[in-house]
Amino acid sequence: MRNFFSPAQLGHAPARELHNGGFTAYAETPSRAQRIAEAIGGAEAPRDHGMAAIAAVHTPDYLAFLREAPARWAAAGRPGDAMGYVWPIVGRRALKLDRIDGQIGRYSFDASTPLTAQTWDAAYWSAQSVLGATHAVLDGDRAAFALCRPPGHHAGADYYGGYCYLNTAAIAAQAARDAGARRVAILDIDYHHGNGTQDIFWERGDVFYASIHADPATDYPFYWGHADETGDGDGRGASLNLPLPHGTTLDPFRRAQGVALDAITRFAPDLLVLSFGADTWEGDPISHFKLTSADYAVLARDIAACGWPCVIAMEGGYALDALGANVESLLSGF
Repeated sequence: MRNFFSPAQLGHAPARELHNGGFTAYAETPSRAQRIAEAIGGAEAPRDHGMAAIAAVHTPDYLAFLREAPARWAAAGRPGDAMGYVWPIVGRRALKLDRIDGQIGRYSFDASTPLTAQTWDAAYWSAQSVLGATHAVLDGDRAAFALCRPPGHHAGADYYGGYCYLNTAAIAAQAARDAGARRVAILDIDYHHGNGTQDIFWERGDVFYASIHADPATDYPFYWGHADETGDGDGRGASLNLPLPHGTTLDPFRRAQGVALDAITRFAPDLLVLSFGADTWEGDPISHFKLTSADYAVLARDIAACGWPCVIAMEGGYALDALGANVESLLSGF
């Protein structure tokens, strides 16, 4: 299997985040990618596919904001990383604000996702990594892995959060559609719901989104991922959410994945994008499922047995000592 990763993805390294009422060290560190790359024997650098595939998913004003915000933050005399502290309530006026503080609140949804001077380059090359994997699969590979760092599934068309800035799974799915795939399915098996991916395709019937995740009644991102969220308009019925409780082990997770795979089979995609998060592992520091390292190979074999060409995009996973082994286990199942 071909693996894709650019060293430019390591530059993004915020100092801290706001988590559970206090500032703490940023969890989505460059070491995550380094541990994974070591475990899988390295990766090839993706070629630069440019902005077109990114702009097909994200709005122009949002992309301009991501590129410019850190410099504007510094120009305003602010020390440290750019981080929001005020957000508009749903239904309030949609204002065009020039002040950087207001714009951060406009384009983000949490205070755990700072912007640094290196964030844009890292996110851009994370997107290029997933495009490298996507084109490998479109060219005939059965599966390819993108070591996406920063991750992507919490980023919407015009917002960021959850350590995510550009939605790599959505970029892959849209690139496949633009290359001629009639239907694309996304299976998200990160611990947290991929709210950004769901939002991007919410009213579309050509991309099916299925997610297995911690119940948002108890876990981030709280406001998305409930079982009654099934899409709207042309996308009605094209979103499937399967929330699970704390302590979930392989058997109930595998049953939920079977439900998702059955639904994707009925959808009959030409290509599958797998959003994989290893934060479902039993020792992950910010999550509460109980999967073991060996379980990921089992889950991967079930997915691979369906026979769809598959682009695998890395999402979460924060237990550094086990992260490489968990990813290697998943890839071995393909």
